[in-house]
Amino acid sequence: MKLEDHRTRAGLARREKTRALLMKSALAVFAEKGPDLPVIEDFIAAAGVARGTFYNYFRTTGELLAALTGAMSDEVLAVVDAEVLKFDDPAVRICTGTRLYVGMACRYPIWGMFLARIGSRHAVRGKLLDTYLTRDIETGVQAKRFAVPNAVVVRDIILGSIFFGLETILTEPSIENHVEEMMYVVLHGIGLSKEEARAIAFMPLPETGTVFGPILSTLKETGIGRASI
Repeated sequence: MKLEDHRTRAGLARREKTRALLMKSALAVFAEKGPDLPVIEDFIAAAGVARGTFYNYFRTTGELLAALTGAMSDEVLAVVDAEVLKFDDPAVRICTGTRLYVGMACRYPIWGMFLARIGSRHAVRGKLLDTYLTRDIETGVQAKRFAVPNAVVVRDIILGSIFFGLETILTEPSIENHVEEMMYVVLHGIGLSKEEARAIAFMPLPETGTVFGPILSTLKETGIGRASI
């Protein structure tokens, strides 16, 4: 029985390792080609596996993309939201969460370029970023912390800032403190005074430390724009 259990565990470990390899390799493919152009041959070539191996895990490239975006969202937001929840003020929460999220994408630019190429439709809707950001905006609206009636409008403004801002940071010479300046404009726009909005946008960020997620932990931490794995 012990030998059988060992073989079962070993088989599951090999399966998870192969799945992780496919997803890590897919990250580079999607970052280069976007969500719609890649075909199965691109992924099996990147991972160095047979076509049959791919079909053991995913039926389509769309299914692979959904699995990858979900897994990456879970890994990143597990780190980011743990820091966000240390604050009570919803303005500080949404600002801290946004800055940490963009900072993580710059810390691992292959993931940042992946986000920029696939866009919010694939990366956000139904994922934790949408859930957590909406949670904190709704709290601020209900508490009259934000001078806006509609949390969805604020959510869309912030998500648009994240994805356009991230692409700017990774691909173009950007102004210093680009994400902080964006969040200053957002916070002031939803009702905070200029002084308070700037103070929150530029407040010191917590250190997130090493990321231990099964995909993110395998990526190299590189400088902005050097998207390698």
